[in-house]
Amino acid sequence: MDEPSAKRAAPAPITVRVPEAARLLGISRSRIYELITSGDIETVKLGRATLVPVSGLHALIDRLRREQWG
Repeated sequence: MDEPSAKRAAPAPITVRVPEAARLLGISRSRIYELITSGDIETVKLGRATLVPVSGLHALIDRLRREQWG
Protein backbone atom coordinates (compact mmCIF):
# COMPACT_ATOMS: atom_id res chain seq x y z
CA MET A 1 0.00 0.00 0.00
CA ASP A 2 1.33 3.49 -0.87
CA GLU A 3 2.38 5.87 1.87
CA PRO A 4 0.60 9.21 2.06
CA SER A 5 2.40 11.76 -0.10
CA ALA A 6 3.28 13.88 2.95
CA LYS A 7 5.47 11.05 4.28
CA ARG A 8 7.39 10.39 1.06
CA ALA A 9 10.93 11.69 0.86
CA ALA A 10 11.49 14.46 -1.63
CA PRO A 11 13.51 13.34 -4.65
CA ALA A 12 17.16 14.37 -4.69
CA PRO A 13 17.78 17.45 -6.84
CA ILE A 14 19.44 16.95 -10.22
CA THR A 15 20.92 20.46 -10.21
CA VAL A 16 21.92 22.97 -7.56
CA ARG A 17 22.90 26.62 -7.66
CA VAL A 18 26.55 27.59 -7.30
CA PRO A 19 26.47 28.42 -3.55
CA GLU A 20 24.87 25.04 -2.80
CA ALA A 21 27.46 23.26 -4.98
CA ALA A 22 30.19 24.99 -2.95
CA ARG A 23 28.53 23.92 0.29
CA LEU A 24 28.15 20.31 -0.88
CA LEU A 25 31.84 20.13 -1.79
CA GLY A 26 32.98 22.06 1.27
CA ILE A 27 34.82 24.70 -0.76
CA SER A 28 34.41 28.42 -1.37
CA ARG A 29 32.20 29.98 -4.03
CA SER A 30 35.26 31.51 -5.67
CA ARG A 31 36.87 28.05 -5.95
CA ILE A 32 33.68 26.70 -7.56
CA TYR A 33 33.85 29.51 -10.14
CA GLU A 34 37.51 28.63 -10.81
CA LEU A 35 36.51 25.01 -11.41
CA ILE A 36 33.69 26.14 -13.71
CA THR A 37 36.03 28.42 -15.68
CA SER A 38 38.61 25.63 -16.06
CA GLY A 39 35.92 23.22 -17.29
CA ASP A 40 36.25 20.88 -14.31
CA ILE A 41 32.63 21.48 -13.34
CA GLU A 42 29.90 21.83 -15.95
CA THR A 43 27.02 24.25 -15.65
CA VAL A 44 23.65 24.75 -17.29
CA LYS A 45 22.07 28.15 -17.78
CA LEU A 46 18.33 28.40 -17.26
CA GLY A 47 17.41 32.00 -17.86
CA ARG A 48 19.70 33.96 -15.56
CA ALA A 49 20.26 31.06 -13.17
CA THR A 50 23.50 29.11 -13.31
CA LEU A 51 22.83 25.51 -12.31
CA VAL A 52 25.38 22.83 -11.51
CA PRO A 53 24.34 19.24 -12.26
CA VAL A 54 24.81 17.13 -9.15
CA SER A 55 26.04 14.30 -11.38
CA GLY A 56 28.89 16.61 -12.44
CA LEU A 57 29.90 17.10 -8.81
CA HIS A 58 29.97 13.32 -8.33
CA ALA A 59 32.01 12.95 -11.54
CA LEU A 60 34.54 15.54 -10.31
CA ILE A 61 35.01 13.72 -7.01
CA ASP A 62 35.30 10.35 -8.77
CA ARG A 63 37.92 11.75 -11.17
CA LEU A 64 39.92 13.32 -8.34
CA ARG A 65 39.84 10.03 -6.43
CA ARG A 66 41.12 8.11 -9.46
CA GLU A 67 43.92 10.67 -9.98
CA GLN A 68 44.96 10.50 -6.33
CA TRP A 69 44.65 6.76 -5.76
CA GLY A 70 45.27 5.38 -9.23
